[in-house]
Amino acid sequence: MACMAYPYMNGRLHLGHAFTFSKVDFAVGYERMKGKRALLPQGFHCTGMPIKACADKLTREIGMFGKNFEKFEEMQLANQLEKTDVSKNIKSKVAAKTGNVTYQFQIMLQLGIPREQIHKFADPYYWTEYFPPQTISDMTAFGAKVDWRRSFITTDANPYYDAFVRWQMNKLRAMQKIKFGERYTIYSVIDQQPCMDHDRQSGEGVGPQEYTGIKMEVLEWSQQAKEALDSVPALQGKKVYLVAATLRPETMYGQTNCFVGTEINYGIFHVNDKEAFLVTERAARNMAFQKIFDKEGHIEKLAEIKGDLVVGTKIKAPLSQYPAVYVLPMENVLATKGTGVVTSVPSDSPDDFAALQDLKKKAAYYKIDAAWADFDVVPVIETPTYGNLIAPKLCELKKIHSQKDRVQLAEAKEIAYKEGFYQGVMCIGEFSGMKVQDAKFKIKEQLINSGEAFVYNEPEGLVMSRSGDECVVALMDQWYLDYGEPEWKAQTEKCLAQMETYTNETRHQFEQTLDWLNQWACARSFGLGTKLPWDTQFLVESLSDSTIYMAYYTVAHLLHQGSLNGAVPGPAGIRAEQMTDAVWDYVFKLGPYPADCGVAQATLDRLRREYEYFYPLDVRVSGKDLIPNHLTFFLYNHTAIFPEEMWPRSVRSNGHLMLDSKKMSKSTGNFMSMNDAIVKYGADATRFALADAGDSGEDANFEDATANAAILRLYTLLEWIEEQMKNVDKLREGELNFYDRVFENEMRKNIGLSEKGYAATYFREALKYGVFEFQTARDYYQQACLEKGMHKDLVLQYIEYQALLLAPVCPHWSEHVWRNILHKDGSVTNAAFPQPSGSVDESLLDASSYIRRTVKAVRDAELNLQKKKKKGKAVEVEYKPSEPKSLKIFVSAKFPQWQEDCIAVMKSHYDQSTGKFDDVKIRAELGAQGILKNKKTMPFVQEQKKMVEKNGPDAFDRALTFDELSTLKVAEEEFKRSLGFHTVHILKSDGCAEEDTKAAEVAVPGAPSFSFKNE
Repeated sequence: MACMAYPYMNGRLHLGHAFTFSKVDFAVGYERMKGKRALLPQGFHCTGMPIKACADKLTREIGMFGKNFEKFEEMQLANQLEKTDVSKNIKSKVAAKTGNVTYQFQIMLQLGIPREQIHKFADPYYWTEYFPPQTISDMTAFGAKVDWRRSFITTDANPYYDAFVRWQMNKLRAMQKIKFGERYTIYSVIDQQPCMDHDRQSGEGVGPQEYTGIKMEVLEWSQQAKEALDSVPALQGKKVYLVAATLRPETMYGQTNCFVGTEINYGIFHVNDKEAFLVTERAARNMAFQKIFDKEGHIEKLAEIKGDLVVGTKIKAPLSQYPAVYVLPMENVLATKGTGVVTSVPSDSPDDFAALQDLKKKAAYYKIDAAWADFDVVPVIETPTYGNLIAPKLCELKKIHSQKDRVQLAEAKEIAYKEGFYQGVMCIGEFSGMKVQDAKFKIKEQLINSGEAFVYNEPEGLVMSRSGDECVVALMDQWYLDYGEPEWKAQTEKCLAQMETYTNETRHQFEQTLDWLNQWACARSFGLGTKLPWDTQFLVESLSDSTIYMAYYTVAHLLHQGSLNGAVPGPAGIRAEQMTDAVWDYVFKLGPYPADCGVAQATLDRLRREYEYFYPLDVRVSGKDLIPNHLTFFLYNHTAIFPEEMWPRSVRSNGHLMLDSKKMSKSTGNFMSMNDAIVKYGADATRFALADAGDSGEDANFEDATANAAILRLYTLLEWIEEQMKNVDKLREGELNFYDRVFENEMRKNIGLSEKGYAATYFREALKYGVFEFQTARDYYQQACLEKGMHKDLVLQYIEYQALLLAPVCPHWSEHVWRNILHKDGSVTNAAFPQPSGSVDESLLDASSYIRRTVKAVRDAELNLQKKKKKGKAVEVEYKPSEPKSLKIFVSAKFPQWQEDCIAVMKSHYDQSTGKFDDVKIRAELGAQGILKNKKTMPFVQEQKKMVEKNGPDAFDRALTFDELSTLKVAEEEFKRSLGFHTVHILKSDGCAEEDTKAAEVAVPGAPSFSFKNE
């Protein structure tokens, strides 16, 4: 069984879906031709936020514009009229409603949904009824080899799948894989629930980043700040702290100041009755949901102040060796990271050191009192490479003179952190002498316990929810899957180790994910899905109900055959409510038969047999962007629930699909749906272009030119086949000649190489040898047979093989050739993959390649002679290629002695275990033997080295696999036909006429020399 990650049903499939699906569809087509009962099922994902969020938007828009949005144009016109009224500076409510916004109903129109039907989509469950049939239609037109009896939709809209997910969650909880407790999670304030990867508009894969929030108490405001804040009564009686977010609490001993951005607008926010924090509003939003403020989720801004007014404020920095330090300006403080307040440790931070030096040098320029920056750097960490003042040392070494030297500072920052953390030892404070790796957490704990710091989290990057708000990090009680738990992680690593991943890139990405992935919220309160069985106020989130559904595919057709929502029971006659946890346990061989289940054991045995027959999953295909979540969860859940023999066998990941070398995007218009491609190019040309788009984990490229070329290639190939079949009885019969046997062998070899590509799921390789090289061999054969004609048996064999080789990729074209032209019984998709009767005769292929090389060499020599003549260079004999001419080819039986000597020296200094040559010894020995005097020696040695490095030590053996003289005699007519010579003489180089000596002496075995002249 093979499958791709089921697509989300908030629209029709695009070409990227088609690219991923093509991988599994081609693989299944090939495996069926190898005689396997290859199952390809396809489900439809409806769980989560996106559908519900879009439905809610439509509900709001219907309220604004009417059931069929008939008021939209009226409001838009009013907005345009208002824009022409220059006397109005403020937009009306109408303008606010219809200004530069793309509404959900407009997106639905772009999807091809009639305006009068859009209101139906305000019901989220209508999406689950509308788009899956559309998808089935598109995939069927594409030529999908799907068993649609096993298809289903997710969520409680399908009671059978709903029961399956409840069983899965109960199973995981019983195993203590699901736990409950406080944890930090990405959170949508609008939706009031965790915002997991598939609930996000942007920021997939972004998690919480933990900082230590350092509380720096204001001892005395700057004069400007004092004037701005004196009139704020809410600050009276409160201690105000500037809060800096740091990843390096162990360095706080070295604080000499703190920095703010002069152009940033800060807020002073209520924390509790006694405290207030000066931070950015963004930081305050995060803190409000982390139980830092006394009122959870409530942000109370007591005052607002610009950064430049805070400069000069005296503060107390925890652990600093100075009783008081000052707030100073810094150029590159970001309001979008941390709190907008940066604590300064110039001993260990190159950025801080560079900024502090700038301030010391140019106090007047930065509008500060020089005394505010007049603090000596304090050593904090001793490092073996850079001493105890790593930042000043790195700035010196990298020639950093200013905080504007951003590139060098970025390099220095990385070095300072790694050297300090991994090699550093504390040289100050209570933990002096302790390794930084050990001291870091002790110092952090000490600061938190003393009330001088707290744990603060924020998203690693920008995360936007589907509802359109910027997400925060919240500390909340929630149900979570305990990914990363050591024993479970070890099991999953074992699964990965014995699994095929097709590329090293995929394996490495899995390994990296397993290294960092930990607890994952598995429940939320908004959207579509299955209710958490033991806590029904929550729904199972969309990446947690989609991890083992491949097992559900094995029995879905018996439960609700062809009924996507399970409304009609399937052949087994089992009702959804009868699918209890105990029943699922029995079906999946995880428990005994439940005698009280109301379903006959023989009926459940039918389900169990399907599961046993098709499981474990042989290959799962998906985009590489799902490895950090969905695909890794897939491994974790299988190792938890199923025995080892039922763990997944392989995962095939692919990159994103670009369209004509550009990222696909609806906003730029560079976008194509699966249906668009089928309408424009046809199914088979689309599939051909997808197969040729790329096989690795890198982003692939679908090219319009390739798809159009595929149309032409398939059309001209079909024309050729029809022409040959029309005249098939006129084709030559009887014994095979040299070129027949060459063509037969080339077909055999290309079939083997094409099959190797199919088996490895490298479909571009399969096409390369099964189509492009296959047709090149045919073209050469046809040219070689212009006089005598092609052999009937080989032409018929070629047509049959070509139909079979293309069947997995271009099934419609192959089916037409198979049934309507070759008049074969049955479908080509059920025919056996071609298996040539004989083995490949490599010597015959070598001989053929030799002929082609020799023809080319003669042609090139003729052209070079003509070029010399055009340039006015002297030629020994006047030669006119357009007049009657003759060719002499000289064949040598042995290699020159100097070449043999070179080979012997190279062999003696070649290490077969490493595949490397000792160049120094080779040159020395060649020099000692006097061979280096020959100018041809080193070019020859270099060429032989390349051949050995490419083909291994067998390349030392230069003996030909064919008889050179007899091969040339066979090809005599080929030289006449393709090069236009009237007579061709094939001669041995030793014993030739005196006039030919000069031309003959350069011949070596496998590379004949030649001369030509007019007759």
